[in-house]
Amino acid sequence: MPCLCGTRVQIMPKFFFSFTLLFSRALVARFLFLGVLLGAGLLTACRRREAPVVEAARASILIVNNATEPVSLDPHVASGAIDLRIVSGLFEGLLVNDPESLEPCLALAESHSVSENGLVHTFCLREGAQWADGSALGAADFLFAWERVLSPRLASPNAAMFFVVRNARAFYEGRLASFAETGFAAPDARTLRITLEHPCPHFASLICHAAWVPVPRHAILRCGSADAPGTPWTRPENIVGNGAFALQSWKVADHIELARNPHYWNAARVRLNGVRFLAIPDSLAEERAFRSGLLHITSTVPPMKVRSRLAQTGTDEAQSLRLDPFFSTTFIRVNTRIKPLDDVRVRRALALALHRRELAENVMRAGETPAFSLTPPGTAGYVCTTQVPEDLAEARRLLTEAGYPDGEGFPTLRYLYHTHETSQLVAQALQEMWSRNLGIRVELASQEWKIYKHAMVNGDYQLIRSAWSGDYPDPASFLELFTTHSEQNQTGWSDAGYDAAIHAASQAADPVTRLAHFQEAEKRLLDSTPIIPLVHNRNKFLIRPEVRGWYPNALDIHPLSAVWLAPTEE
Repeated sequence: MPCLCGTRVQIMPKFFFSFTLLFSRALVARFLFLGVLLGAGLLTACRRREAPVVEAARASILIVNNATEPVSLDPHVASGAIDLRIVSGLFEGLLVNDPESLEPCLALAESHSVSENGLVHTFCLREGAQWADGSALGAADFLFAWERVLSPRLASPNAAMFFVVRNARAFYEGRLASFAETGFAAPDARTLRITLEHPCPHFASLICHAAWVPVPRHAILRCGSADAPGTPWTRPENIVGNGAFALQSWKVADHIELARNPHYWNAARVRLNGVRFLAIPDSLAEERAFRSGLLHITSTVPPMKVRSRLAQTGTDEAQSLRLDPFFSTTFIRVNTRIKPLDDVRVRRALALALHRRELAENVMRAGETPAFSLTPPGTAGYVCTTQVPEDLAEARRLLTEAGYPDGEGFPTLRYLYHTHETSQLVAQALQEMWSRNLGIRVELASQEWKIYKHAMVNGDYQLIRSAWSGDYPDPASFLELFTTHSEQNQTGWSDAGYDAAIHAASQAADPVTRLAHFQEAEKRLLDSTPIIPLVHNRNKFLIRPEVRGWYPNALDIHPLSAVWLAPTEE
């Protein structure tokens, strides 16, 4: 991809769509929205007297921009927020996070008990649980799902999340042939028993993640083998979920429609009739679409628009802006497998040469804070004591020691990021800092989300913009990413001492000892610098006043079953 250092003009496609929603086996609504045509900074808005969001709210149809096309709707393959936001509406597991407190709550399980030694978790499923096609859902479906996610052939990025279960890791690594010898068992059709390797205080929060949901054996096997990656079972004509909503339609790079699932166990309490996820990647176009009444919720807000809205105190513009706390960090993955990035001195020099406060306050400008460590501070009482400071003298010394005084002879590096305005601004700032402070040249390249994710997973990069939002409120949600065998590592870095510290933390019963092991692990990570922390994020987006139940929480979890619309007139 060419370097994208100047102003990028992107012409958005015209959104012209009709929305047909199945609810209680009947057709309840059809919408025709004349959408967004952007070019040369002009917006052609629909000429209806009533904004589409107003009409949609009366029919209880939520319209959300998801920014881009999801990589996958397979719960065992999905890993990013873009995927999981949709997946969580289609599937539901034993427990879910409360949308306000984030405490684990009963979902498909009607009861959950834990043995005195903390090793055995027993769940009883709700009687009469069904898939969206009306077929019965039982304990065997969970066992099928969990064996599938631990299949090396599937290469699930979430497999390591299951290693807390007895023998799960041995099965995943091929050291154990039979899944029946793991800690997963189903004594009867409605009972699941999970035996852990060691007590895990946050296990209830862990299994709220979408990776633990059941998947439909009958739908998957119709499209191929259980663990074959990339089969068409998630297409609208094939997919069968068990969540509050079912997949109605999917127009690639345009929209995904969900319709209310009448077979959902708690369908009587679901107040939305449907959800429409748009794929508008340009944040300026997205903000204009919001102002034109085409969206209830945006995925983000352009940095320059945050301050302008905050300055309009008391107006609709200011009140629609949300800056929520966020358990999330933006960082750079460094490919340690290639020269000169295989030299820790070079990686450290790149990290020490950055002005993080400048990035947070002058580039991103939405309440982000400089990140001198990976794990957001205050996570379950954990604050990393190791910091990556700004130290230009040490950065230049390290680069000289590595054989590149004042950047002489240093090869041009390539920094990859996904197509997004804020990511581009950050990339340009990093490029300038490395040039000014170290005398090295960095080319910038932007890729569409799916291509960018593919490059990250396959190590087809030198430096790549990354971000991680915790799956559960614990340091392990960040630090387990970079163990040697983690599918999320993606840097080529491996450190036996780091792996040992993370393993020791997982075994520790004493909370103080556990956090001490995390301190040791994160120090090793930051000293070796396979990643370069940039900022701790804020969740910034625009939301219409008629949206209810979209509560601020650090995990950015918003169960669609708990969201509703209170129609307003415009």
